[in-house]
Amino acid sequence: MGMTMTQKILAAHAGLDSVVAGQLIEAKLDIVMANDITGPMALPIFREMADKVYDKDKVVLVPDHFTPNKDIKSAENSKSIREFAKEQELKWYFEQGKSGVEHAILPEAGVVVAGECIIGADSHTCTYGALGAFSTGVGTTDIATGMAMGELWFKVPNAVKFVLTGKPAAYVSGKDIIIHIIGVIGVDGALYKSMEFTGSGIKELSMDDRFTMANMAIEAGAKNGIFPVDEQAEFYMKEHSVKEYKIYEADEDAVYDEVIEIDLSKVRPTVAFPHLPGNAKTIDEIEAMEPIWIDQVVIGSCTNGRMEDMRKAAAILKGRQVHSDVRVMVIPATQNIYKECIAEGLLDIFVDAGCAVNTPSCGPCMGGHMGVMAAGEKCVSTTNRNFVGRMGHVDSLIYLASPEVAAASAIAGYIANPEKVGDE
Repeated sequence: MGMTMTQKILAAHAGLDSVVAGQLIEAKLDIVMANDITGPMALPIFREMADKVYDKDKVVLVPDHFTPNKDIKSAENSKSIREFAKEQELKWYFEQGKSGVEHAILPEAGVVVAGECIIGADSHTCTYGALGAFSTGVGTTDIATGMAMGELWFKVPNAVKFVLTGKPAAYVSGKDIIIHIIGVIGVDGALYKSMEFTGSGIKELSMDDRFTMANMAIEAGAKNGIFPVDEQAEFYMKEHSVKEYKIYEADEDAVYDEVIEIDLSKVRPTVAFPHLPGNAKTIDEIEAMEPIWIDQVVIGSCTNGRMEDMRKAAAILKGRQVHSDVRVMVIPATQNIYKECIAEGLLDIFVDAGCAVNTPSCGPCMGGHMGVMAAGEKCVSTTNRNFVGRMGHVDSLIYLASPEVAAASAIAGYIANPEKVGDE
């Protein structure tokens, strides 16, 4: 019986010739990552297991959720992982002002590459599947175990195969595609399964598109999302990393629970309405409704804070003004992206349009800081979750969208079609 990409990576890291879905294995870990929320909780558990991490080059700590620190507690949390990183002489500790949001900085800094087995104490660790790695989010006890032992047990996941064909139209990006897919299968449509993307349409997706799609695999309940390693992925890794990588390919007779075909040319700009990422509506459906007036727009996060996202938003905002009733936050995901925005003049565009440009941080995504919403307010956000109370008050509403839809909406004052704003 053949294996999927994910199953091959897990088999190799378990030292086995083959694995099957549902099998329990112990796999060796290439990277163990935690942040300023999850890291401090893992440290006391780690202390009960070991004095030293299993490999100081493979344990990664990133303070990004409540940084710059918003209060005393967040400052203490950051201090705890900062001191731990120094004590353990960790190679990869990404300090505020020198890094960015974890799931953007790890690929950018070359920490993660194809073929690796990666765990992170954050649900969106599945982002690195864009590079052809097995990466998944785990709890703090598992992170502590990984830090101490360098291995962890897994149940080998079943898989769903997504065959992508065609080419996306203008103003359609990875965000629209993944919201469309989650709308089709539901928020539990891939529960504890691997979402494996394949097909001729892959070549039409940029690496930033792929990072976005892998990032939101968890929003369909998936254990991980993963893309094949093509020339574009190899070019990215060679540009960003000096690590050796290994390419795994699914067997032709690999077993999938389901095979779903997606014609990318038919995907429209798509928005996830409150309160689930699967509550997908196309821009055409939205235009047939009464206007949904908004109060806030967020452009950034580990989902859509990369350079391509910044450029797309800036192209819409250039020479235009944010609606007088809307406030906009633009948050480049890393310092390098921030610098590129400066070099390309994008920060001038954002500021001239009336946006607040903030330092790299998870910030408003989970209602941490920089953009917490009041009761009754509505936000169009390029983040990945729109649960009740996710960005502030339980009576606020979040609409998930691409950077282009977000920028168009910022100008219009309501959820707007970027095709029409962009062509004005």
